[in-house]
Amino acid sequence: MRRRKTDICRRVNGNLRIEFSKTDLTSYAGLEFLTRYFRSIELNRMIRSYLEKAGLAGDYGITGMLRLFIGLLIVGGRRLSHVMHLSGDPVFGRFCGLKILPDARTLSRWLKKITASGYTLLQDLNAEIVSSMIKKLSIRTLTLDVDGTVLSTGLKVTGALRGYNPHKRRVPSYYPIMAHVGETGHILRVRNRSGNVHDGKNSLRFLKRIFDQVHQTLGKRYRLNFRMDGAFFIEEVICLLQKKGAGYAIKVPFWRWLGLQKHIKARKQWTSVDSKVDFFEKTLRLDAWDLKLRVVMYRKKVKHKTRRNYQLDLFDPNDGYYEYSAVATNLTYDGKELWRFMCGRGNHEKVIGELKSGFAFDTIPTNRYMANSAWQQLVVMAYNLMTNFQMDCSAPKRKRSKKRTTIYTLKSIQTLRFELLNRAGQVIRPSGMTVLRICKNKRIEALFKRIVNAMGTKAA
Repeated sequence: MRRRKTDICRRVNGNLRIEFSKTDLTSYAGLEFLTRYFRSIELNRMIRSYLEKAGLAGDYGITGMLRLFIGLLIVGGRRLSHVMHLSGDPVFGRFCGLKILPDARTLSRWLKKITASGYTLLQDLNAEIVSSMIKKLSIRTLTLDVDGTVLSTGLKVTGALRGYNPHKRRVPSYYPIMAHVGETGHILRVRNRSGNVHDGKNSLRFLKRIFDQVHQTLGKRYRLNFRMDGAFFIEEVICLLQKKGAGYAIKVPFWRWLGLQKHIKARKQWTSVDSKVDFFEKTLRLDAWDLKLRVVMYRKKVKHKTRRNYQLDLFDPNDGYYEYSAVATNLTYDGKELWRFMCGRGNHEKVIGELKSGFAFDTIPTNRYMANSAWQQLVVMAYNLMTNFQMDCSAPKRKRSKKRTTIYTLKSIQTLRFELLNRAGQVIRPSGMTVLRICKNKRIEALFKRIVNAMGTKAA
C-alpha cells in the first residue's frame, strides 16, 4: 500500500550529541553464531592438540591468541594495529575468550615466535579443518587448482626478493603457491616463497606434500584431478602425476620445440565447442622427455589482434582473428568437456581475489619471513573456517557443473559482514540471564533463525 510522505520522511533539526559509556554495545552481533559454531566443531580442542608443542604459550594462551587473529581477519581487520579498535566489544571478547585484548606489539611478537616447526603445525591444523568438511560430502574426486600469486612487500622484509612481479617489477615480493579444492572452495595448502621463484620451480615438492596431506587426512579413496597453467608443464611434474595415478589438465606453452604451430597451420577442419571456440586433438611424442601426451588445441575467435607474439602468424585475415591455446591431459574428457573443465580454473582466481581483498592475504604484518608466512596460514585458516560455516549452516546447494566448481553457493566475506556479522547489538542481563538484543528487522531475523536451526540449537 502507498504511504503518506509525512510517514516516510524524518525531520533532522541538528547534530546528535556523541557520548561514550561503558554500556555493553557491540558492532559484531553476528559473531555469536561463529562462537556457537566453533564450539560445536570443537575448534579449541583442535587448536590445543596441534599447537600445544609449538612454543607459543603465554599470558593470553594459544587458543585465545589464535581465535583473536581469526576474529580480526573475519570482521575486516587488515593490520595488527586494528585490534585496538575492537577493544571493549563484548561479543568480540566472547569470541576470543578474552577480557582484555593484547595490543599490536604483542601480536607482532607472537607471530615472530613461530618457528619452522610451528609453521608446519599450522599447516596441519588447516589440513584438519579442510578434511573435516570434505569427509561429510559424498564425493570421491577432488579437483585441485594449483597456482601462485604475487604479494608486494617493503624493502626491509626478509625473504622478499625482486623477480616476477608484473605490476611492480622493481619492488621486492613474495610468491606464495596454493592448492584450491574446486568442489568446496577450500584452500587445501599454501606455501610462501621468495618473489624470484617461477611457478614451476619447487612445485614438485609442493605437489608431493599435497599427496601426503590427502592420504594422511582423507585416505587413499579419493582420486585427484589437477588443473594447472603452463608454468607447471614440466617433465618432472607430469611424471609425478602419472606415477601417483592422478588426473591432470595442464596448459601447454607454445615452445618452438613442441611444434604446436605447424600442427595448427596444417589443420583444415576443426570441431566446434560453441560459436566462438573450436578444437582438435593430437598425440605428441616428446622425445626429449620420452613421453607421449594427448594434447587438445583450441582457437577462440576474437575481434582484435592477439597480443601474444607467438600467435601473430597463426591467424587468417579472411577468417578473423584467433587466440590459440593447448591443454595436455590424461583425462577421458572430450574436447568440449575439457574446455569447460579448464574454464573452472577461474574460480581459483576469484578465491585469490577474495583472500587479498577480504581477508588481508596481501598484508605484510612484520619484517620477518616466517612470521609473514604464518600470517598467510592464519588468513587461509579464517577463510576455510568461514567456508565450513557457510556449508554447514546457510549455503544452498547448487547444480553440478562440468566446470567442476563449488557444490554450494558461497557468499563473499563482504556480503557476510553486511548481512550477518556486522550487526549492532546490546548485551543485557535481565533477571540474571545474558541476552544479545538486536534491532528488529524481518529479513535479518529470518536469517538468524535459519542459521540457528541449521546448527541444531535453540534461539535463546
